[in-house]
Amino acid sequence: MFEVITLVKPRLLSFKNASLFQGTKRESLIKLLLFGGIGTLFWAGIFAVSTRVLHYFKGVDELGDLLAFKLLSMVLLTLFSLLIFSSILTALSKLFLSKDLNLVNALPVPTSRIFLARWIESTLDSSWMVVIYLLPVFLAYGVVFRAGLFFYLAVASAVMSLVVIASCLSAMLVVCVVVIIPANRMRNLFIFLGLLLFIIIFIAFRLLRPERMVNPEVFSTVLLYLSALQTPDLPYLPSTWAFDSIKSALSHTRGAMFFHMAISWSCAGLMGGLMILLADRLYLSGLSRSQTSPARLMRQHFSGDRIFGWLPVHLKSFVVKEIKSFFRDQTQWSQIFLIGGLVLIYIFNFKALPLEKAPIKTIYLQNLLSFLNVGLASFVLIAISGRFAYPAVSNENEAFWIVKSSPISLKQFLWIKFFVYGVPLLLLSEILIIATNIFLNVTPFMMVLSTITIFCMVPGIVSIGIGFGAAYPNFKIENPAQSVTSFGGLLFMMLDAAFIGTIIMLEAGPVYNLFMANLSQRPLSPFEWIWIVGSLLLCLIICILAVVLPMRFGVKRLQGQVI
Repeated sequence: MFEVITLVKPRLLSFKNASLFQGTKRESLIKLLLFGGIGTLFWAGIFAVSTRVLHYFKGVDELGDLLAFKLLSMVLLTLFSLLIFSSILTALSKLFLSKDLNLVNALPVPTSRIFLARWIESTLDSSWMVVIYLLPVFLAYGVVFRAGLFFYLAVASAVMSLVVIASCLSAMLVVCVVVIIPANRMRNLFIFLGLLLFIIIFIAFRLLRPERMVNPEVFSTVLLYLSALQTPDLPYLPSTWAFDSIKSALSHTRGAMFFHMAISWSCAGLMGGLMILLADRLYLSGLSRSQTSPARLMRQHFSGDRIFGWLPVHLKSFVVKEIKSFFRDQTQWSQIFLIGGLVLIYIFNFKALPLEKAPIKTIYLQNLLSFLNVGLASFVLIAISGRFAYPAVSNENEAFWIVKSSPISLKQFLWIKFFVYGVPLLLLSEILIIATNIFLNVTPFMMVLSTITIFCMVPGIVSIGIGFGAAYPNFKIENPAQSVTSFGGLLFMMLDAAFIGTIIMLEAGPVYNLFMANLSQRPLSPFEWIWIVGSLLLCLIICILAVVLPMRFGVKRLQGQVI
């Protein structure tokens, strides 16, 4: 066990030496307070929403507990599914694809100890965020149900057992498949199939319309509604054992609680033992195959002469290089399927809105939702930009010195990345806005306004991502997509959110005046025209500044980078 602790210790020390704690003590304290404050606010928001929902459920006579327990079952099943998916990808990276594996496996330590240390790192890395942001949900259950100490003991036991079981199952699956398919290729296959499976499950879940569980009117009889709520979960799923133990704690039946906890931990122990036995036989052979196999499944032949032939040769070469790099990395292009699925779900949600049941007049509500949809679609684009645009500079990794020694300036380099990622995101945003407006059946004025607004905002969102990604790059990170979780990534998301909020607030008043004047067919006063034109011009100026200033900031900071 001493060898395992020694092997895990560098991972713990790397957290201490992370960028959050680099620099002077004052800078480290500011970063820590900023990250901690935002995380606490987000955590508190989840707790507040969960508490409100559970209080609403408790207010439903005779059905409140059933609804709350059904929601708890869904939360635990979601937790277990997320842990499985996250553990598979993390186990692949930690066990077979890390850069330090050659050094570690050359140490005079048994293979089982190395595997166990790597498995512990994988378990921690794959589960900590999922668990932390689901804890306020369980805390809300404890507060609303006025649970005692045994409830929190049951939650801790259930969550830890789910983490261990999911990690063991994922590690065993990875070790077995790597023997057949080399790790580099398998990672791409798992990412692609996992994203495809996620899209299918999510769309199927959305088509089931789970909101009907709180609307008994959609069921023909009360008995059908009750049977839908009381349908038992699969008894052999670990999430079912976790649910039964927590439910027993809330119901104050301690014997049943300890029984289901014992089932969960006995399964976790069995999975752990099987995992170690399997690793002793297969880990080294799988590791050997992963070190010698090619990393790509697909080879693209794209010269770009037809599309980018009008560009100077040195600029065209970088544009083609950027596009090829994107499609050669299956961890990037495969997420297009995920984005496509989420776009379909986003549009379907607007189609499924029960506007006719709202207490507000439909024409007001349709156009109000259309205006708010501009902000919502912009926040969706922030997430996508954080995944693709912000890490674009960090994707160069340690080969960035080639860019600096090439015949193009850093300014041209960043603008190439801006257009390569900005044009697809602009098309995506226009599809979102136009499709949702068609389903909402908005007025022509709102259709034109929302289309033009999102057209002006998207370049600013992408520019902030590219600029701050260049200002705070990380060329040594193994997965550049993780760079968005850094201090620079946090600044990028905060500035983008402030930019979107400012545009929405500046447009809100003028848009309301224009809309109401159009409905009542009254002319606008000169003062109202001045206010409307001034606000829209100010929005346009802010959008232009949002494109120009971050790119200048990124170029200035990037020039001082030393590789």
